[in-house]
Amino acid sequence: MVETSVLVSALAGAGSFFSPCILPIVPAFVSYLSGTTLSEVQNQDKSSEGQSQVTVKRMTRLNIFLNTVYFVLGFSLVFAVLGVIFNSVLVNAGTGFQGTLQWIGGIVIVGFGAYLILSTKFRQLNFEKRMTNLPRFKTTYLTSFVFGAAFASGWTPCVGPILGSTLTLAATSPGAAYNSLLAYALGLGVPFLITGVFFSQATGIIRKMVKHLKYFNPIMGAVLIVLGILVFTNQLSLIASFPLTENIINLERGI
Repeated sequence: MVETSVLVSALAGAGSFFSPCILPIVPAFVSYLSGTTLSEVQNQDKSSEGQSQVTVKRMTRLNIFLNTVYFVLGFSLVFAVLGVIFNSVLVNAGTGFQGTLQWIGGIVIVGFGAYLILSTKFRQLNFEKRMTNLPRFKTTYLTSFVFGAAFASGWTPCVGPILGSTLTLAATSPGAAYNSLLAYALGLGVPFLITGVFFSQATGIIRKMVKHLKYFNPIMGAVLIVLGILVFTNQLSLIASFPLTENIINLERGI
């Protein structure tokens, strides 16, 4: 049960990265963190010969990666703290209360799944406010870290239900809350780091993926509904019976 919830949380983190709220803006956001713009980075990639230009390009890529690292550390710290709080507050709850948490948690997760599906039909459920025309600022690792911490609390329409389900799952298994939320941060953070390392290539791949994001909400909504039912019926361990999942869990155990 514990290992399954950790694995589910890691997959939820990856799902958050590939959501319609995050994936399309990742290239521009990552370049903004580094104190430059997406057009400037692309122009550097298109530059012609010249050793000085190559040096600038390499330094820009290194700067993008390091700022991405601090951004990931920022939201990872927030999720780690939440995991410690859940573990401290709920781990000593009685067995009966744990069962109640699972029932409530299952219903909440099903509700999040239904919200994702319905948001494709009712635009009133699919609203968000974005900060536009952000000012340029001097790049520091501290600002990237702060942005990461703030990012952890930014619930957008398609990420909020996934993050909310992860937090709910952590509450139903408080003994694994710290590992689950850290796994969520890892699942979300690794794609960010890969984007930072292979920025030019990742930008092209993301552009191709964006056109298929219309299927994300209904598919993820259905997944959350199934997950909620498994949590409600205390059958989450059934996920571990799938061959691929079993192989991953055995790999974690070192078997």
